[in-house]
Amino acid sequence: MADLRSLRDRAVQILAEVGCPSNVIRHCLCVRDVAVELAERLAEKGYEVDTLLVEVGALLHDIGRSVTHSVAHGVVGARIARELGLPEEVARIIERHVGAGITVDEAERVGLPPGDYVPETLEEKVVCYADKLVSGCRRAGIEETVRDFSEKLGEDHPAVRRLLEFHREMEALLDDC
Repeated sequence: MADLRSLRDRAVQILAEVGCPSNVIRHCLCVRDVAVELAERLAEKGYEVDTLLVEVGALLHDIGRSVTHSVAHGVVGARIARELGLPEEVARIIERHVGAGITVDEAERVGLPPGDYVPETLEEKVVCYADKLVSGCRRAGIEETVRDFSEKLGEDHPAVRRLLEFHREMEALLDDC
């Protein structure tokens, strides 16, 4: 199942088989659309981005919501992906898409296994960012996402500041496009 093309073709079936609700599957399809659009814009400008990996990662990014809707859904989803024998690159996208990433210190505070869950590769960043631009199956502005984070966590929470920094980083890449 390591072939990304066949994995892309089976992604929705995999989500259904592990028990993802239909609204989560629709959300994953919408995030896929935004992520592929962003990846194609970056590729057109010469950035080295694996658009197929972005597509597969976006389709499967919320697989962990078949088990939990908590902050742990990224870690749980990565575990599911690994158990299914999916490529490690896909598992890492799933693991690192929550918020604007979760640092080692924050992971400890929220009870996640020790680790750094901040997106590193361009593909991880594209999927994470696309997820922040979609609310349900509706395109949302980053302002709405920042407002939601601020209401849930408090304006001064490190995750809110990291989201704003992440947005500036992605905008700088995309403005170059």
